[in-house]
Amino acid sequence: MSDVTVVKLGGSLLTDPIRRAAALDAIASHALGRRARGASAGPVVVVHGGGKHVDGWLTRLGLPRRIHQGVRITDEPTLDVVIAVLSGLVNKTLVAELAARGLRGFGLSGVDAGLLTAERMEADGAVDFGRVGRAARCDPGPVRTLLRAGHLPVIASLALSPAGEILNVNADAIASAIASALAARRLVFLTDVEGLLDRSGRRVARLNAAGARVMLGTPAVTGGMRPKLNACLQALA
Repeated sequence: MSDVTVVKLGGSLLTDPIRRAAALDAIASHALGRRARGASAGPVVVVHGGGKHVDGWLTRLGLPRRIHQGVRITDEPTLDVVIAVLSGLVNKTLVAELAARGLRGFGLSGVDAGLLTAERMEADGAVDFGRVGRAARCDPGPVRTLLRAGHLPVIASLALSPAGEILNVNADAIASAIASALAARRLVFLTDVEGLLDRSGRRVARLNAAGARVMLGTPAVTGGMRPKLNACLQALA
């Protein structure tokens, strides 16, 4: 299944119905075998986070939103919200909207069938990240089984620790781990930003691994673009 395309959905694509519809239309066009910008069809795996949805529900429930160095501090109450929102609300919404486009989406998270495991992130000085995972590893067996059965896996960014704890893991890192394990042909990050920008604010249209490492060493790469570049490098490696 080396012709697999792994698509990570993020940003306002998960909260803006118009942008999300456009992204899902493109996925459906590819997955159903029609030509999309000249690319040949092949199996698709969708990975998603849902940080903005989580923020909204934390606010509704009166829980604090705490971020340190771009990582959500995930204590036990926050973890409950993360699990409910990612594997419930966001995941099943995407599955339903893909079904409306004729696709047999199969919603799951990295917790199911031992799909994804991760180490718990170490504390950063006095900051304890709580139930946050890093360095996700993927057992591709469950995804391959779903693809062979004609399903489109839709995977929420949760994983299990070696001790069986549910961990909140960056969705970019999970997409990278899944793409690597499947030996995917392509890994696509669909988000609401223009792309990687250089120091002058110009979009970088193409970049190899060496160039990505150089850019990561500059102040030009900030925010959510850093985990995306790192995920790309991990997948290539």
